[in-house]
Amino acid sequence: MGKVGLGLAVGCAVASCAIAAVMVGRRVRSRRRWWGVVRVFDEFEEAASTPVGRLRQVVDAMAVEMHAGLASEGGSKLKMLLTFVDNLPDGSENGIYYALHVGGTNFRLLRIQLGGQRAILEYDVERELIPQHLMTSTSEELFDFIALSLKEFVERKGNNLQIPQVRGTNLGLTFSFPVKQMSVSSGTLIKWTKGFAIEDMIGKDIVECLQRALSRRGLDMTVTALVNDSVGTLALGHFYDKDTVAAVVIGTGTNACYLERADAVIKCQGLLTTSGGMVINMEWGNFWSSHLPRTSYDIDLDAESQNPNDQGFEKMISGMYLGDIVRRVILRMSLESDVFGPVSSKLLARFVLSTPSMAAMHEDYSPNLSEIHDVPLKVRKLVVKICDVVTRRAARLAAAGIVGILKKIGRDGTGGITSGRIKSGKSGKMRRTVVAMDGGLYMSYTMFREYLNEAVAEILGEEIAPYVILKVMEDGSGIGAAMLAASNSAQSVDTVQVL
Repeated sequence: MGKVGLGLAVGCAVASCAIAAVMVGRRVRSRRRWWGVVRVFDEFEEAASTPVGRLRQVVDAMAVEMHAGLASEGGSKLKMLLTFVDNLPDGSENGIYYALHVGGTNFRLLRIQLGGQRAILEYDVERELIPQHLMTSTSEELFDFIALSLKEFVERKGNNLQIPQVRGTNLGLTFSFPVKQMSVSSGTLIKWTKGFAIEDMIGKDIVECLQRALSRRGLDMTVTALVNDSVGTLALGHFYDKDTVAAVVIGTGTNACYLERADAVIKCQGLLTTSGGMVINMEWGNFWSSHLPRTSYDIDLDAESQNPNDQGFEKMISGMYLGDIVRRVILRMSLESDVFGPVSSKLLARFVLSTPSMAAMHEDYSPNLSEIHDVPLKVRKLVVKICDVVTRRAARLAAAGIVGILKKIGRDGTGGITSGRIKSGKSGKMRRTVVAMDGGLYMSYTMFREYLNEAVAEILGEEIAPYVILKVMEDGSGIGAAMLAASNSAQSVDTVQVL
């Protein structure tokens, strides 16, 4: 081989080695970037973990906070509000009733005909989107819009009745925001949640605002029941099943209520009810405990929210926030590595990833995960894992909250006969306990629902779990309000007194 040939051979070898070195270097850097992303995921998964031991700590904390909230005003982050609902529907109600459900980004209009014997003869429902600007405008503009929508609904669904003929019709109002109830048909707004910020409404009587708007629109209807969405759900659950003692709504926001003994409401001494009980609106979205697995992403979300240091439980379990937690984890990974491509300006926008979109990605069973675009398959699989961690944590924490309620009222089986058992000879037999469930997240997100149901059974254990039934009450928050309008319109005297 000549000198020229030898030189070329050596040059080619050197070039090949250089190219190989570059390729190896790129692969090493790529792996490092990937493992950096995996490390971010592992750290998040660990911080968000919900082993059953931790869930039982949350159960105990929920029960303790419930006791504290019943003992004194301001004694707990749980407001434990009186609803003045002491007699729940029993199935004997009959007649035609209307209801409004205001909460979140839309509201529902309902009309039902009850026929006694736990029968709903007719049921109509329509949904209306609340224009974004009305969520931050004035109370008059908001309620005028709602009243006009109700008037048009009555004209369409009222069996061709003219508006003047709809006289003395009873209306139930579900208002899914924190309200200080003054009676079963009046209450003042404590604060807004779920993106609403109408300042002139704080401290006002919601029913008065609606009644004035109805008058302006020529509707002679009387609001005979003002309830929270969870209270409406409990009413419908009890209408069908007398063993229903609590209700939980998990949708855009979340709340829970339950039937408490009147003498357990220590902060309201002298509370008398004909039934001896009282439905308590927990406002459990504001629950907080050091046992909740809070991550840096939750802290950042809370700090940037419209209500920092408020609604901590809601921000970990409800539909308004889950998609944004996923977005924040993906954004952190994008800053760590380019496996997601260049950081998109969209990824920087809060709430750009909705929870329904997140659920679609999570429940995508196609081979190539087609709900996720523009990234390699291994990255798509990682996104699905992030969705799974966020959803699983949310569902399991909600399950712990439910068992916490059962523990407070002695239905979790941990205290023998005094905790969920009926005396029967030498041994105690567990009482059947029903929890009514509603809300878009629980109803529509299959994985969320399965994780929640599974966790309730896991916390309760094999012996107790079969006696606790989570029963879906679709549109319960609205239908229940109409039923409470029916049961309250039939009462000529107030059944609740405070001495």
